[in-house]
Amino acid sequence: MALAFDGTASEEAGPAGMVWIPRQTFMMGSDHHYPEEAPAHPVKVNGFWIDEAPVTNRRFMEFVKATEYVTVAEKAPDPKDYPGAIPKMLRAGSLVFFQPKSVDGPDIQQWWTFKFGANWRRPLGGLSDLRGKLDHPVVHVAWHDAKAYADWAGLDLPTEAEWELAARGGLEDTEFAWGDQLQPAGRPMANTWQGTFPTHTTKPKGQERTTPVRSFPPNGYGLYDMIGNVWEWTSDYWSSRHPEPAEHSCCIPANPRGGRADASYDPRQPDIRIPRRVLKGGSHLCAPNYCRRYRPAARHAEPEDTSTSHVGFRCIKRISA
Repeated sequence: MALAFDGTASEEAGPAGMVWIPRQTFMMGSDHHYPEEAPAHPVKVNGFWIDEAPVTNRRFMEFVKATEYVTVAEKAPDPKDYPGAIPKMLRAGSLVFFQPKSVDGPDIQQWWTFKFGANWRRPLGGLSDLRGKLDHPVVHVAWHDAKAYADWAGLDLPTEAEWELAARGGLEDTEFAWGDQLQPAGRPMANTWQGTFPTHTTKPKGQERTTPVRSFPPNGYGLYDMIGNVWEWTSDYWSSRHPEPAEHSCCIPANPRGGRADASYDPRQPDIRIPRRVLKGGSHLCAPNYCRRYRPAARHAEPEDTSTSHVGFRCIKRISA
């Protein structure tokens, strides 16, 4: 079913590389998957421009050259922010996925490694570099890095509602951004895990991680990589569930900025007071047997200070009222 909108068009010229999403009300969330996606509820969102594809290494490099910006992963953590941390671990680095040959149980440390020296320039740490990857999404960017880029570009990060509306591509009541089948006629529609995660992949050698943006078909709005490839940061603080429909008479105010910083802290780490933000879209590591978050309604919590080899971002431009 196609989403209904009021036909209001932007009065401003479209920024290069961005797509216009018209003002509309849509059903956000899902009652049929992970509990944090519920309840499905109506949300009204004003029109906005959004990047056609995630920010690439090429674009992020331009930002760094212009500003001499240093990302979170390139700086040693402040010990006072991590009480009880092992001192030798308080070094610059980032989380990197490495495919194990076998696994014993669900412990993610079997495939995730905090790699000293890993950052956006050296995505695997060590002597790795960006050769052949300038048109891949930038990774190893924490929330503050994404926000710094957006501020420099005169843009912003999307709210969760804005992001989800754009990802749906004009469709409603479909499981995926392209319909109700993960791979219609056996065709992969996004860069997600192919095979059994995390030990076996059927992808060609060299394509196991990120792919160049626009490698897969766009959604109905002409947006690429809204699903898969890399998770994307939003501006919203994490909450374990969406607001109940009874908490608002019709729909949430336009362009809500949801959640509270103090309510977003990870209860499993009570001494770490790092706010968490909402990630959307899934990544190349999402798989039917492990993480079925390759859907517009899916969401995930990530601390603001955390960077990984499968998280990136895109920006939006709002129209002044």
